[in-house]
Amino acid sequence: MVLFSLLYVAFSAAIAAAASLQRVTNFGNNPTGINMHIYVPDRVAADPAIIVALHPCGGNGPQWFSGTRLPSYADSNGFILIYPETPNMSNCWDVHSPASLTHGSGGDAAGIISMVTYTLQTYDGDAARVYVMGFSSGGMMTNVMAGSYPEVFEAGAAYSGTAHACFAGAPSATPFSPNQTCAQGLSHTPEEWGNLVRNSYPGYTGRRPRMQIWHGMADTLVRPQCASEALKQWSNVLGESFTRNATGVPSGQWTQSLYGDGTRLQGFFGQGVGHEAQINEDTLLQFFGILS
Repeated sequence: MVLFSLLYVAFSAAIAAAASLQRVTNFGNNPTGINMHIYVPDRVAADPAIIVALHPCGGNGPQWFSGTRLPSYADSNGFILIYPETPNMSNCWDVHSPASLTHGSGGDAAGIISMVTYTLQTYDGDAARVYVMGFSSGGMMTNVMAGSYPEVFEAGAAYSGTAHACFAGAPSATPFSPNQTCAQGLSHTPEEWGNLVRNSYPGYTGRRPRMQIWHGMADTLVRPQCASEALKQWSNVLGESFTRNATGVPSGQWTQSLYGDGTRLQGFFGQGVGHEAQINEDTLLQFFGILS
């Protein structure tokens, strides 16, 4: 009986100490009042990598925490996950305002950068291994963060999103907005798209984030043309030209589009895939450099 009691106490203590998603307040400059959740695994790697994971419209941090298998990969690889959350604009990210689209000017983007800074300082994170990913509105915001704060992010992965600054000038960026030109496939030349990124941080000449762009070919909410436009944009910004397609990568219904040697820019188009979060964590984390 004594042995059983000791085992029960030890088991209960282990459960109590197990990592879980935590809310963080007072993380720094937060002009739009967004929220922060963080997942720190029980065994954090030395100088851990950090991934910012951005939820879709109508979502929140805890829902997106449960929406992918990234937490289990964090457990086995020791990286930290940040789950920002916007309570504004029907829980859609601010991808249209001049503040978010201009480096150092505010908006939701500034609050997300504060979360990254807080996490780097609190957990001795590796500033050279900060990444961003998201789906739908989160995919749109992934491109915004990569464009407005290139010095912060090593790489990004946008799922069912739109190009950086695609919603610029629109009154909002929700599915209920009267202006859906962007989501229906607004077209620019590669140079025009590239200038929108460059103009978000005038004078910046440093490294730009490597990018993955994912989209379902049957998406009628955010048209697949949006992914083609984002690839045009990053191809111009990164100076990488299209080289070839690889069918069946990472699985049967997907086709991978490689730019250059594929280390800096990749596209993925899914046949029969609608507006849904199909996250292939292995392919994502290999591109980020977290998995070999």
